Amino acid sequence: MLRLALRQAVFPLLLAAALPARAFQPPSILPPLSPSQEAGIDELAQRVLRNSGAAGASLAVVKDGRIAYVQAYGYGRLEPRILARPSMVFDIGSVSKQFVATGILMLAERGKLSLDDPVSRFFPDLTRAHQVTIRELLSHTSGYRDYWPQDYLPPYMEAPVTPRRILDRWARLPLDFEPGTQWQYSNTGYVIAGLILEKAAGMSLMNFLKENIFDPLGMKQVADADAGALRLSDAAGYLRYAAGPEYLAPQEGKGWLFSAAELGMTAEDLGIWDLAMIQQRLLSPASYREMQREVLLSDGEGARYGLGIGIQSLSGHRLLEHSGSVSGYCSENYVFPDDGAAIAVLTNQDLTMAASDIARGVAGLLFAAQDSSAEQARTQASAVFRSLQHGAIDRSLLTADANSYFTAQALKDFAASFPPPDQASPLVQTLERERGGMTLRVYSLSFAGRAWELFVRTMPDGKIEEYMMTPE
Repeated sequence: MLRLALRQAVFPLLLAAALPARAFQPPSILPPLSPSQEAGIDELAQRVLRNSGAAGASLAVVKDGRIAYVQAYGYGRLEPRILARPSMVFDIGSVSKQFVATGILMLAERGKLSLDDPVSRFFPDLTRAHQVTIRELLSHTSGYRDYWPQDYLPPYMEAPVTPRRILDRWARLPLDFEPGTQWQYSNTGYVIAGLILEKAAGMSLMNFLKENIFDPLGMKQVADADAGALRLSDAAGYLRYAAGPEYLAPQEGKGWLFSAAELGMTAEDLGIWDLAMIQQRLLSPASYREMQREVLLSDGEGARYGLGIGIQSLSGHRLLEHSGSVSGYCSENYVFPDDGAAIAVLTNQDLTMAASDIARGVAGLLFAAQDSSAEQARTQASAVFRSLQHGAIDRSLLTADANSYFTAQALKDFAASFPPPDQASPLVQTLERERGGMTLRVYSLSFAGRAWELFVRTMPDGKIEEYMMTPE
């Protein structure tokens, strides 16, 4: 449940999302986005909620060194129905891991430990503890067996547990692979890391994070989700079976979220954290480089992961990314450090891609303003997509070759493959490249419970030479 992975969207939401509830912010600290960007974000978020199955969402956008936009959509609670508010706390799941990794790096700067220390320095009784390093725990290359790979809450996890019991059951098993040779998500590794932090710091994990991160940054609504359910004034977590109604999701027993997914917060507080990452306020530049450097496996292959955070690229922009999923909640956090931008999205239903779809769509809206030609191409590709939903296409947009590709049978098959209008996420450009005198742009989108890639090649005169789709 806590692993970093894309999840299939569930069936469309039976309950339409409400209009967004806007958070109050003093104008002096909330520079607005352009009206078209605000409207685009609101329309995007509401459409994704309708299509994805999530009851509600809260988001924060960082731009130009400030929290630029805070919004909430849909419902924070369904019985009784309470509109989602930006002040509501959501469980952020595995997005918590980057806070733990930052805490470890802080202790390394203070000489309390080293990333290359073996686990045996703190827990010599675990499997091959003398061969596994703290760095490998934080980068998911340790080989320790993951204690929660399921996408639901097994009944035994509703009972309380201690972190040491988790280690006794899962960190004494044989390693799944030789340390450093593979990347495999492991919540067990982060339980070990959290206990190492506590030993080295001489205090509880939550107290350390509060004193060293939350209080200095002014993150005022951080909750310990491992201590029990959130407050009645916060967002409740939901699940559904296939296309059935929403039910309150079961609560993990105390101890199961420790260090791996312990935190709850508002989207705005997560945005404050993202801003601190961009401004490098908590660690030295060298430590931030360590955290954000892609880990290489023993064969030289990149793991696309650093320390507690994914290392990616979106539309040519360097992206630090992590999703989170616990019982009843899914989250997505995007940080674009080179662009001074970030997007935090929290939702209150598990097993849905809503948070990821909203984050990708918002990123597309932010970066489209920087590149008018890319936005024009995306607008054209979106228009073609909408026409293909009806089994038609504007042939004046196509080259002769592309016109020959779109036969009557092709148009019929495209129409049968696509959802009804407005039942797909916005196109988000993920790649732009020149080849053979043409510009290739790749877009991601999702519909019908699947993620897709769209490949569009255009000639210098703007005509489309290729328009093809494939499941991602």
